[in-house]
Amino acid sequence: MKASILVIGSGMAGMSAALEAAEAGHDVCLVEKDASAGGRVARMHRFFPKLCPPICGLELYFRRIRTNPRIQLLTLAQVEKVAGQRGSFQVTLKVQPRYVRDTCTVCGECAAVCPVERSDEFNYGMGKTKAVYLPHGMAMPMLYAIDDKACLGEECSKCVPACRYDAIDLTMQPQTVELNVGSIVVATGWQPYDAEALENLGFGRCGNVISNVMMERLAAADGPTGGRILRPTDGQEVKSVAFVQCAGSRDENHLPYCSAVCCLASLKQATYVREQNPDARVSLFFMDVRAPGRYEEFYRRVQKDEAVEVLYGKVARVEEDLGTGDLMVEADSSVTGAKIRRSVNLVVLATGMVPGNELPGADLALDAYGFASSNGRDDGIHVAGVAKRPMDVASSVRDGTAAALKAIRDLGRN
Repeated sequence: MKASILVIGSGMAGMSAALEAAEAGHDVCLVEKDASAGGRVARMHRFFPKLCPPICGLELYFRRIRTNPRIQLLTLAQVEKVAGQRGSFQVTLKVQPRYVRDTCTVCGECAAVCPVERSDEFNYGMGKTKAVYLPHGMAMPMLYAIDDKACLGEECSKCVPACRYDAIDLTMQPQTVELNVGSIVVATGWQPYDAEALENLGFGRCGNVISNVMMERLAAADGPTGGRILRPTDGQEVKSVAFVQCAGSRDENHLPYCSAVCCLASLKQATYVREQNPDARVSLFFMDVRAPGRYEEFYRRVQKDEAVEVLYGKVARVEEDLGTGDLMVEADSSVTGAKIRRSVNLVVLATGMVPGNELPGADLALDAYGFASSNGRDDGIHVAGVAKRPMDVASSVRDGTAAALKAIRDLGRN
């Protein structure tokens, strides 16, 4: 397989890099480890500060990728090895089988007969899908996929005769792709920090403690509750919510750094609660509010809501009332030093970003926090987006564009 530039990761930074390079006339291979492109943005309900949905922007990006003959998208693919140097990298990719051919029309008849369920990873485990599943409603490519870790394979095979288009092939095997490129963009994005490590904050121990990424899916129309923010334990409407900031972040026992967008994400999610239930109250527990530049106005706007309470203090613990499922949040005020206690229906932990930046065979320099660095590098490997440092969506788009320009420059120098 031939390409000029390899882009690893199809989130906003990766798609931006691929599109800018391709539209400048270069062949691009865009590699994604999941079954669909879009990264974490595809799971969001709204962006801050405009509170607009990501659907419009994603659809525009997807259409540009689909209609650009210079971009080849490989999903379910990961880099196994990188060798060579700027101008001539030899890359080995392993592409896992989808078990579904391009003749799939997304009719859903395969899922209707599938007897096996799996955890819904797109919704962060809140709900189930069948072993044969559509990644999400805007998936690209718009094809079903089969989770071979859950599927019973030929022992079952009920989906095969159910597909009138002969799109399912349970005998598909992994493929190895050898690729020669002149430059590489690493846009491998991020993972949410493991909230179960925060024992004092109740995740996993208290049924109505969730993470910020889970809250995003609860509010989304294509989420597990159809966009209704309901308590996980009993499905009741949420009337009071506590948002716990720096849940594991800026903590030497967990993540010693700030993830940059958590404050703004929680402010945004507070608007979800207030919009759905005008009588609901929101408590925001901050160490301090980080809303740089133009985002300060967004913070002020949310703060003006009389039902939104901003409390300065680090939360020490969250305890559950076993009878009601309600939660008691305890913190020490950083203003007065007094104890703060709030009883709420739901607690949302603002967990931070953990970088994903492995590149087997390549000397990818990492900083003290595990983020990749390309500062001062001149070897044809460029890091973009949250693989480099925590940043918001708009910054990721700009950073992906900058990485594309650097990659194009590499091609001109060789």
